[in-house]
Amino acid sequence: MTLFQISDPDEKPIKHAVGIDLGTTHSLIATVLDGEITVIPSSDGKKLFPSAVRYLKDGTVHTGSEAVKAKNRDPFNTLLSTKRLLGRSYDEAMAEALPYRLSQNEGTVSVITNQGDISPIQVSAEILKALRSQAKDFLGHDVQDAVITVPAYFDDAQRQATRDAARIAGFNVLRLLNEPTAAAIAYGLEKAVEGVYAVYDLGGGTFDFSILRLQKGIFEVIATGGDTQLGGDDFDKLIVKDVLTHHDTDQLTAQDHRQLLSIAKTVRERLTKQQRAYFQVKLSDGLHIDLNYPRSHFENIAYGLVNRTLDKVNFVLKDAGLEPDEISGVVMVGGATRMPIVQKMVGDYFQMEPLTNIDPDQVVAMGASLQADKLVGSRSGDDWLLLDVIPLSLGIETMGGLTERIIPRNSTIPVARSQEFTTFKDGQTAMKIHVVQGERELVDDNRSLAHFELRGIPPMVAGAARIRVDFQVDADGLLSVTAREMSSGVEQSIIVKPSYGLSDEVIATMLQDSIQSSTIDANIRVEREEVLGASQLFEATNSALQADSDLLSEEESMKLQSLLAKLKGGIDSSNLEAIRKIQSEIAPLSDDFAARRMDRSIRKALAGKSIDSVS
Repeated sequence: MTLFQISDPDEKPIKHAVGIDLGTTHSLIATVLDGEITVIPSSDGKKLFPSAVRYLKDGTVHTGSEAVKAKNRDPFNTLLSTKRLLGRSYDEAMAEALPYRLSQNEGTVSVITNQGDISPIQVSAEILKALRSQAKDFLGHDVQDAVITVPAYFDDAQRQATRDAARIAGFNVLRLLNEPTAAAIAYGLEKAVEGVYAVYDLGGGTFDFSILRLQKGIFEVIATGGDTQLGGDDFDKLIVKDVLTHHDTDQLTAQDHRQLLSIAKTVRERLTKQQRAYFQVKLSDGLHIDLNYPRSHFENIAYGLVNRTLDKVNFVLKDAGLEPDEISGVVMVGGATRMPIVQKMVGDYFQMEPLTNIDPDQVVAMGASLQADKLVGSRSGDDWLLLDVIPLSLGIETMGGLTERIIPRNSTIPVARSQEFTTFKDGQTAMKIHVVQGERELVDDNRSLAHFELRGIPPMVAGAARIRVDFQVDADGLLSVTAREMSSGVEQSIIVKPSYGLSDEVIATMLQDSIQSSTIDANIRVEREEVLGASQLFEATNSALQADSDLLSEEESMKLQSLLAKLKGGIDSSNLEAIRKIQSEIAPLSDDFAARRMDRSIRKALAGKSIDSVS
């Protein structure tokens, strides 16, 4: 007798989705099993997976702990901290001073290894493949659906690079989630807290600070900021620089640099629990360093870096319109927050003990796994909503080199905004769209994201065309822009994929510059708009003269032409006083001329028609 497998048709199959914290130093993968968060361990029981990849001559690739074993003896082919290179330009990567041989292709960076030029995206993909395999071994089946976390201040290129790496690794990316937001999800759901909370996230290579309002199942990001080039690695470099102060470093090899950084990291980690740690190393040139390194000395030299993070904290609080005493709690995220100097300075700033009751290394992956579980529909009983934001304003360039902001910073995502623009000259059939990011009034002071052209605009008089520009930022923070001419329907769009990301100087100064320069920028904008208005008056009046000069007497025509020449001189020299004076003289003449032209147009329109036909 044939047997049928009987199942409940209403029973939903169990679907596991994972949350991944793709970190600079370590990465983690987590999932929700039977309603509980599980950080998935490797076969040796370790939950922290080293973000390391080694490329061997025979084509073999080692990842994780296996790769780390060779970090000192094979530094050029054992790649660590490559998250700091994701979405970066060649010049920015060189400034990182990582012990690699770098190459460039159209501005983007690759690392030269035994297996050729390897991009940071490929390195991240290998780490993600290893995490996927780790999950498969633990769960007994393959996983594809994933939420992957990124620093809140990752720009579009860095987010796109992360998404590309995940796709190469075979993941279906449900969402890119900001790391501080992931941490807040873990705290909000696990600890059932409500209020305005700050998330201080200092990882191996990046720093993020976000302020969120947690209330009745809604996670609303109020403001965010940070530095994608500041993390635990920089404290390690500080220790190395310090111990080599009195030594000649010209003869040091790549192996020496890697060994020094490795020992510095060990010393820093030991100093989180003890007052002293030994820094012992013998370098290739015979130099032997043997120091009993005190925590007090480390904290003296580390003060400046921690203070740099607090400068970011201050900016974000100002952005949110909040004072430190209005924060209900400060969640500490990232292994580097274990440093006592960090916890003390953050505690002193907010006048409260920071929250460290969830493992700072695991909290981001835990929050990501909860979001992943929700997105695949497993958490049907939960009723919570995540509202994230974009870190910098988005807009386009308008005439005069001015920035027209379309989506302001700290707007909740996903978000879509539209604005209408028009043509500047008669008969204009194309428009160049320049997409920019930043807070300054002038385009040159902001960051260029992309250019594209809208062609096929029907020729019309200046100002008659209606060009609608649509900006859309998806839940991952990725931007798409569409421009459409409304009468003809001609349309052009672009997914904004710049070739590399913001430099650390740009990220560090964008908001500060916008605040310090706000008055100057506002005055410059007013001046440019006056010059632009005068240019439009010149173009329109000049065009009218060419078409209908016979409506003016010779004296009127000569006077108007003379004034237009003076106006052009004022425009070219940006002399606002002269522009205002000449415009006041032109106004009565041009108004009278416009009335005569209107009268002629009406007469032409009515010529040959009876009164009945127009009544």
